[in-house]
Amino acid sequence: MSIQITFPDGNVKSFDAPVTGLAIAQGISPGLAKKAAVIKVNGELWDLTRPIDRDASIAIVTRDKPEALEVIRHDAAHVLAQAVQELFPGTQITFGPATEVGFYYDFAREMPFTDADLETIEAKMREIVKRDLPITREVWDHDAAVRHFEAAGETYKAEWIREGIKVDEELTIYKQGPDWLDMCLGPHLPSTGKLGSAFKLIRVGGVYWRGDANNAQLQRIYGVAFATDDELKAYLKQVEEAEKRDHRKLAKQLDLFHQQEEAPGMVFWHPKGWAIWQAVEQYVRGVYRKSGYQEVRGPQIMDVSLWKKSGHWDNYQDNMFFTESEKRTYAVKPMNCPGHVQIYNAGLHSYRDLPIRYAEFGGCHRNEPSGALHGIMRVRAFTQDDGHIFCTAAQVEAEVTAFHRQAMQVYADFGFTDLSIKIALRPEKRLGTDDVWDRAEEALRAALRSAGVEWTELPGEGAFYGPKIEYHLKDSIGRAWQVGTMQVDFMMPERLGAEYVDEASQRQHPVMLHRAIVGSMERFIGILIEHHAGALPFWLSPVQAVVAPIVSDADGYATEVCELLKDAGLRADTDLRNEKINYKIREHAMHKIPVIIVVGRKEAEEKTVTLRYRGVEVQETVALADVVARLKALG
Repeated sequence: MSIQITFPDGNVKSFDAPVTGLAIAQGISPGLAKKAAVIKVNGELWDLTRPIDRDASIAIVTRDKPEALEVIRHDAAHVLAQAVQELFPGTQITFGPATEVGFYYDFAREMPFTDADLETIEAKMREIVKRDLPITREVWDHDAAVRHFEAAGETYKAEWIREGIKVDEELTIYKQGPDWLDMCLGPHLPSTGKLGSAFKLIRVGGVYWRGDANNAQLQRIYGVAFATDDELKAYLKQVEEAEKRDHRKLAKQLDLFHQQEEAPGMVFWHPKGWAIWQAVEQYVRGVYRKSGYQEVRGPQIMDVSLWKKSGHWDNYQDNMFFTESEKRTYAVKPMNCPGHVQIYNAGLHSYRDLPIRYAEFGGCHRNEPSGALHGIMRVRAFTQDDGHIFCTAAQVEAEVTAFHRQAMQVYADFGFTDLSIKIALRPEKRLGTDDVWDRAEEALRAALRSAGVEWTELPGEGAFYGPKIEYHLKDSIGRAWQVGTMQVDFMMPERLGAEYVDEASQRQHPVMLHRAIVGSMERFIGILIEHHAGALPFWLSPVQAVVAPIVSDADGYATEVCELLKDAGLRADTDLRNEKINYKIREHAMHKIPVIIVVGRKEAEEKTVTLRYRGVEVQETVALADVVARLKALG
């Protein structure tokens, strides 16, 4: 039997059926077969060794392609599982998917894994890779799979099949060598040897079976994996640098904020940390003014009836906090949009009034899982630089385009120039019809086209009420962070009764644009701290200058200099301790003060100061009358 295989360039060749992707790759060149990871058959990824028995369009996927990287990481998870079971007989396996940078596997075992165990397991993984065990795919029926896993003592696997897979549904099983196997959708590499050496185990964590705290606790081993050793080395170097920049460590070192168990996912801001907050807030407030926003303030809690109308009750209540008073249930706001609609609805609006732009540094609370909390990057209580624009459909493109240009300038001012833009499209759980979503998504595309930028699209990742543009910035060590958003919402104005009177004196619902540039203030400040490794730019530094006298005779002059700087609006302090000047300089350098101002008897007599700039060896002596202008020129 002959089948027709269509290649990406349009060429068609005949093969005797069945034929494997590996055989096709070898027929093209041995080099391609060596680099091949999987094959794409009619758009679906298959194992290279899986027989193709019908006409198909194919593409060989090599190791350097993103699709192959996910397969490599999934293979690493399976090799991890085999290594654990060889080393620790009786350990049950559950599930082990690929992740954004690696893989993990969940195990049921009474004894906890230790750091020493991880080293032993990783060594065993490398041994399994060296064995170059063939990876083969088999199809089993439901009952055979249940019988096998029950007989093997794999109760978790057996439970999953019984409860989660239909009796008439086929199961795919992947074997590594003759003895080890796991249930998996695949695809996988042809053999364990194809995994290579670019993987590393990093830590152990605890999770619950099927994500339910009422179920048994499992142990999760995490690892990272890449296509090449160089990529792994680069990643590990980035992790090492990230640990040095960890905002939680720097917050303690620089006395910025702290968190404690009595307020999980919330922040206690110290004076220096709050100074950074105020610098960011006042900057953003200036952007509001220049862009025609009116600042407003809404209540922190509102009756659940409002949240039912807005759609949050049906689509978001698991993430909300609730409270009761006088037999009424209230929700602590997880976002500011319904409150802004109430402010809009307090008056009658004409089409001539639109667009109306509201802005608020709105405090929000979201019931994030405790395991997801991470310093001030992922919290339960946060403040957004939130804004909402009420406009006509015809005004959407211009408003989104203007916002885009505004956001790009803001990111540049904070030191971020490497950005990518994405559009998050309709999720499965959503409000509105497909027609409404079509219009909303196309409005965002049109605005970005108008701004002359490229973007990628994220199917299924939009908010339940509308699609959104996401701004992802890269920090100084190459990590990507999602910060600002712009969302088009046709639903909430209608659900909450927002209207305007059009040119024909008819009442219409406005379009609502949800926008934020820095997003969560807490998270953005955490990003800033890590991006700059705590050495914030002069204009953002909590203490911009410290005046340090060489001798106590210059204390009075140091105080005079400091007061001059404070009167000019600079954040300055004095260090009048009875310590040697070199000790003071070292300590303030460790606290990443941008400018240390040294004064002694000579400076006091001549009315000068000596400036020591952070990271610069050369000192500069300037007249006292010029020091304010010199410092303000730093930003």
